[in-house]
Amino acid sequence: MSDASAAPAAAMGSGRELANPPADGISNLRFSNHSDHLLVSSWDKTVRLYDADANVLKGEFAHPGPVLDCCFHDDSSGFSAGADHTVRRLVFTSSKEDVLGRHDGPVCCVEYSYAAGQVITGSWDKTIKCWDPRGVSGPERTLVGTYAQPERVYSMSLVGNRLVVATAGRHVNIYDLRNMSQPEQKRDSSLKYQTRCVRCFPNGTGYALSSVEGRVSMEFFDLSESAQSKKYAFKCHRKSESGRDTVYPVNAIAFHPIYGTFATGGCDGYVNVWDGTNKKRLYQYSKYASSIAALSFSKDGHMLAVASSYTYEEGEKSHEPDAIFIRGVNEVEVKPKPKALTAPK
Repeated sequence: MSDASAAPAAAMGSGRELANPPADGISNLRFSNHSDHLLVSSWDKTVRLYDADANVLKGEFAHPGPVLDCCFHDDSSGFSAGADHTVRRLVFTSSKEDVLGRHDGPVCCVEYSYAAGQVITGSWDKTIKCWDPRGVSGPERTLVGTYAQPERVYSMSLVGNRLVVATAGRHVNIYDLRNMSQPEQKRDSSLKYQTRCVRCFPNGTGYALSSVEGRVSMEFFDLSESAQSKKYAFKCHRKSESGRDTVYPVNAIAFHPIYGTFATGGCDGYVNVWDGTNKKRLYQYSKYASSIAALSFSKDGHMLAVASSYTYEEGEKSHEPDAIFIRGVNEVEVKPKPKALTAPK
């Protein structure tokens, strides 16, 4: 990846800080597909719902243990993945909580598929499970299926009927939600080191995968030679001082819903915006006080939520308070730049 020519300098300021942030590490945050509501899960054992535009905390659920992921169901309800092995549905308008079911280990990933009407969870128990949230008569009624994985699940992403599951050991399983009996494809990560995050391209043609070693790979579902020839990986979230490279984990990837460009967040405290098609870095925001733990664009792409939250990559140490910032996104930061036309001879 190269810097786009005449790329703007780092944007000033961090954005607007949300009031009433979690009191411990932020595990994930996600904008609603329908509004400017933002759902946030945390190691402080809470799931919080904010109106990001108005900077208002609209609701909060307390769990028995750390919450490792969350996702929306509709605008005022969602699902949580707990370190206590439990999958919950949370309805903020009525403060009602249902247990969908349990895994045999901490649940680290949760997604809701609008295409299938199912909740999909991934766990360190080396399984993914699919749930029907309409089956409120108990966990036995809600569980649709359990699917063994080669290792502990670290990250998952959905696009249409496609599910991408990234596990320990650098494995990647790709499923069609309409036939979960076996993966459509079994792959290994193109990157040498542990996977941190996987996110599907909005156009459904592939996925971006990041590792602990300052790299992102761009992968394509189509197995034809012409499609596979487009895949590549690039270095990011690194710094070089006195001839010595420091390499940081890339914790977060978020795609812009309109332009298909994407932001990455790393333990270096930086958020970079990339044009994957033209292999250019479009923008770098000014450095945050702590690691970037999670990122999410709003439904129209006009806002970017940034979790500045230490991810314990260097173990227990004093660190800045965990915070959530809402950035206004300018088109120049996320819109692909047209390729320069060569003058006719």
